Amino acid sequence: MKTRADHSTYRRTPPAAKSMHGRIVSELGLAIVAGELKPGDRLPPEPQLLERYEVSRPVLREAVRVLVAKGLVVSRQRAGAIVRPRNEWHLLDPDVLYWLIQTKPQQEFLNTLMEVRRIFEPAAAALAAKAATEEQVRQIEAAFAGMEAATDVEQLLEPDLAFHRQIAEATGNDLMAYIGNMLSLALRESIILSSQLPNTHELSLPRHKAILTAIRDRDPLGARQATLVQLQETGDDLSSVLSTQGIVDLA
Repeated sequence: MKTRADHSTYRRTPPAAKSMHGRIVSELGLAIVAGELKPGDRLPPEPQLLERYEVSRPVLREAVRVLVAKGLVVSRQRAGAIVRPRNEWHLLDPDVLYWLIQTKPQQEFLNTLMEVRRIFEPAAAALAAKAATEEQVRQIEAAFAGMEAATDVEQLLEPDLAFHRQIAEATGNDLMAYIGNMLSLALRESIILSSQLPNTHELSLPRHKAILTAIRDRDPLGARQATLVQLQETGDDLSSVLSTQGIVDLA
């Protein structure tokens, strides 16, 4: 099965508008996440990278520092920059998550995403039903109203993402709010894919409304159950889309 992006991205020339600093970070980051550079491997020697990218030493070193901050490499004196084990990467960093989306096979990525959503979203909805302020409930209502008013996928995306972010915010738990926000990039991919099915938007509205109603009614068990139903239907929708592409159903 092909991955979502050719792993030769590392060697391709990006659009000219992209800064050299950004290009270095992106190409090396993709190479690491795609497995071209494996845990324990050293990045190419500094002179080689300086020649390849035709940049100054400070620009190159700043790019490496960005990769260090994302948990992808560790910089050691005399040893250079070494790729860190996968379990130490900052997978919720927007760039790292984007590279993950680009390099993983679609089915594998969606399986990973749905597993996380099944753990995170029901708990977040239940907590929001207990902890949300009236203003936070109104924000969830506003996001749902935006979903109702949408007439195509482009119009649906932002309010749908806002609906999920606002629920995470309404938990009153800063860490859950952060995770909910960071998952938006991956969730966007899921929404775009599931929207390939006819009537997906119309069918999903009552399920989202059930979540909103339970939160508004301060019903944690109802919010959890409504979210589980929505996720089950979402998983079924994604499986249907993948099956039309000749890909095995989601687990």
